[in-house]
Amino acid sequence: MQAAWLGESLLSVLRDRLGLPGSKNACEQGECGSCSVLVDGVLVCSCLELAAAAVGCSVTTVEGIGGGTAPGEGALTDLQQHMLDHGAVQCGFCTPGIVVAAHELLDREPEPTELQIREALAGNLCRCTGYGRIIEAIRSTAEDRRV
Repeated sequence: MQAAWLGESLLSVLRDRLGLPGSKNACEQGECGSCSVLVDGVLVCSCLELAAAAVGCSVTTVEGIGGGTAPGEGALTDLQQHMLDHGAVQCGFCTPGIVVAAHELLDREPEPTELQIREALAGNLCRCTGYGRIIEAIRSTAEDRRV
């Protein structure tokens, strides 16, 4: 692997150097959430984070949330399955960031209210679904986990 340059973003290193394309490059301003990852368990926009700042940290991308380490490997998580079942995935560009944000929410708050779900998704822009199906998929996942 070629060394990263000092000012390189975490998103660039994840996608271009490590071959993890799940986090998307859209706004490059931290406004859309398509590049969301967890750094030491904290949800961040990887386009705004310097790769150098993540050295020694645990970084979880959407690829690391499922059963495998690359797209198509392993089983879907319950949330990912609910997203499909509820029709919450359309063009798919925002989906990785939403999945990461929703997993972080459900790990932190196993019984989220609709307001908590909306707040957790506030940093993620979706132009296709209108959020209703996404919210329902998250709510349904939380309900299934209670059983």
